[in-house]
Amino acid sequence: MQDLNDMLYFAEVVERGGFAAAGRVLGIPKSRLSRRIAELESRLDVRLLQRTTRKLSLTQAGELYLRHCAAVRDEAQAAQDALAAVQVEPRGVIRVACPITLAQTTVGHLVPHFMAQYPQVKVEMRVSNRVVDLVEEGVDVALRVRASLEDSGSLVVKHLGESRSILVASPELLARQGQPRMVQDLERLDTVAMSAVEGRASLRLLGPETNGKKAEYVLTHQPRYVADDLVTLQYAVQRGIGMTALPDYLCHAALSDGRLVQVLPGWAPQAGIVHAVFPSRRGLNPAVRRFLDFLGAHLRGHEIVMGNEVCVPSVEHSLPPDAAALDAAAVSPD
Repeated sequence: MQDLNDMLYFAEVVERGGFAAAGRVLGIPKSRLSRRIAELESRLDVRLLQRTTRKLSLTQAGELYLRHCAAVRDEAQAAQDALAAVQVEPRGVIRVACPITLAQTTVGHLVPHFMAQYPQVKVEMRVSNRVVDLVEEGVDVALRVRASLEDSGSLVVKHLGESRSILVASPELLARQGQPRMVQDLERLDTVAMSAVEGRASLRLLGPETNGKKAEYVLTHQPRYVADDLVTLQYAVQRGIGMTALPDYLCHAALSDGRLVQVLPGWAPQAGIVHAVFPSRRGLNPAVRRFLDFLGAHLRGHEIVMGNEVCVPSVEHSLPPDAAALDAAAVSPD
């Protein structure tokens, strides 16, 4: 049977760029390491490395073998990390980056529950819509919502759920400008948006499915009001400034009490994917691992799952009492 240590040694030699560097990491003399790799090649009856006095390079067979060696090594490390996570109580600091609205509506509600469960853990939350460089800025986990899971290079991606958006407007706006019956009717409504270029914005909508394919329509519009924050836009929509697409979790309460109305229920933007990215599974801090597992267990898109109960928190629940009272007064018919 093949000695799996040789696979580890081979991967380290290649990734460290030579026998000397790999030997220092592994604590093995360079001469013994070189002999082990030579014996490995002899057993496999194939040359894995081209050796010169200046450098090592992989043969075609070596490139193929390296992929499997690295996978075996990473799985072994993951198994060891999993045992350590069970045996060691999570402790230390977790640095998390989170978009503003996601923090206000969902993650901000969950983190105190996580910290109560693991009292030795501290959390530093960076709440911003800026895309952070995890390695450069020392961030352990970044939470993101995207239309698709982007290629994150060397980062690991953990899928957490979906965030659905819907078209919404106030009853007052629809009374003034009419209830759309067809998707083209949206063009007559005033709108608000998170961004605009030279005063114009576009919104890609997916509609009813025909022959296995969803209808598609791109609404090009000139928003009356532009703000790069969803909560700010929601206030404007509730006051009749314009129509927009908002995440369903954000406007759940306003839809329930009639401050907002869903427009053209058959049409909506593509759902966003809520996910976490982190640098690597190898050597993952037990506290970070538990945090990711906690989010995976309790976060379903933008819904919070606690036991058998599912709740959709609203940002309004997070408003200070004075702000909530002011908001209620502002939308009062009196």
